[in-house]
Amino acid sequence: MHMTQKIRCLVYAILLSQIAGAIGSIVIIPEIFGWYANLTKPWFTPPHWVFGPVWFLLYTLMGMAVFLIWEQRGKMYVRTALILFMIQLGLNTLWSVFFFGMHDVGLALMGVILLWIMITYTIRAFEKIDRMAAWLLIPCLFWVSFATLLTYSIWSLNW
Repeated sequence: MHMTQKIRCLVYAILLSQIAGAIGSIVIIPEIFGWYANLTKPWFTPPHWVFGPVWFLLYTLMGMAVFLIWEQRGKMYVRTALILFMIQLGLNTLWSVFFFGMHDVGLALMGVILLWIMITYTIRAFEKIDRMAAWLLIPCLFWVSFATLLTYSIWSLNW
C-alpha cells in the first residue's frame, strides 16, 4: 500500500472511532449541567471538563490500533479482531446512551462491565495479530476500569 493510502486509512480509522465518541457526546453534553450535575458523586470524580480530552485521546488510540489490525487483513484472526473492536466501540457509545440519555445508571453499570470484558477480549485478539495494536488499547482498559468504579459509585450513592 502506498504511503498516501496508508495515511488516508489511518485517518479513516481514527475518524471512525471519533464518530463513536461524537455520537455519545450528543447525549452527554445536554446533561452535564442538568441531570448529571444533580447526582451525588464520589469524592474521586474528576471535573467534567476532563472527560472530553481523555476520550478524544482514547478514541484516537483506538483508531490507531484498529488501523494496525486492518493493515494485517490477510492474516488469520483479523476478522474476529475487527468484529470484537466494533462491538466494544458500539458498547462505548451505548454506555453514554444508558447513563446520560436514559438516566439509567444501573443499565450503564451493566454496560460498562460488558464494555470492560469486550475491551479485554479485543486486546487479546489484537495481540495475536499485532502487539502494538494491543498495547494501544491498554489506556482505554485502564480508563474504563476507572469508569466502572465511578459508575458503580454513582449508582450506589443515588439508588
